Amino acid sequence: MSSCNNECSSCSQNCGDRKEAQNDFSVKPHEMSSIKKVIGVVSGKGGVGKSLVTSLLAVSMNRKGYNSAILDADITGPSIPKSFGINGKAVGTEEGILPIKSKTGIDIMSVNLLLKNETDPVVWRGPIIAGTVKQFWSDVIWNDVDYMFVDMPPGTGDVPLTVFQSLPVDGIIIVTSPQELVSMIVAKAVKMAEMMNIPILGLVENMSYFVCPDCNNLHSIFGESQTEEIAKNHNIPVFSKLPIDPKLSEACDKGMIETFEGDYLDNIADALLNI
Repeated sequence: MSSCNNECSSCSQNCGDRKEAQNDFSVKPHEMSSIKKVIGVVSGKGGVGKSLVTSLLAVSMNRKGYNSAILDADITGPSIPKSFGINGKAVGTEEGILPIKSKTGIDIMSVNLLLKNETDPVVWRGPIIAGTVKQFWSDVIWNDVDYMFVDMPPGTGDVPLTVFQSLPVDGIIIVTSPQELVSMIVAKAVKMAEMMNIPILGLVENMSYFVCPDCNNLHSIFGESQTEEIAKNHNIPVFSKLPIDPKLSEACDKGMIETFEGDYLDNIADALLNI
């Protein structure tokens, strides 16, 4: 129209040149927070070791001298505090909520740090869960964080969508296991990230193989890996393949993940420095 001022949001006309305003779901962090990089850790399904990879990444970056943090967005299945041996409760001040620091100084926020008993179930509907994740970002004071790792629940539901839309995610790492069925589901997570224009940094395959302590041979317990094929189809790198390591499982169960000496994810830490 000749009188058009290009302010479509305040115009009631339904012309052919109308441009709908884009919804902005982004949430600002707490005014006292300082967060440089946000890395999401996702999986297509549960039980593939996503929280394990999240913990190891935070530990790796911490060992390299960077301040790391974990935002546990897996509200109904939080396991991060257990891996780090944290039994205390998060506290709040007039300014905001304070995350709990691990033994080596990693900042952690999880719903289990707010519950009276860590075994209490979180029986909430999707919108409340998504709102809690946003509050972990906006109401928690994340002080001087170089790398924040967001441990997301499996799948492509409310929480991953909330994180992708509300947080300034610099990239994601997708965790999978060798089975063909799991790889098919991982493809869904890859395509969701592509739809949301979230950079996919790479894949980590967990439970990739087992090294026999007697003969030192490698055994593919879950069959031949399908991860390389998915990575090739989507032009993304395979960062690492983690073995089935009883010592690693024991470290998580005892809350001593920070004492584990494996270097499985060191190459990912190097890649994160180049973001």
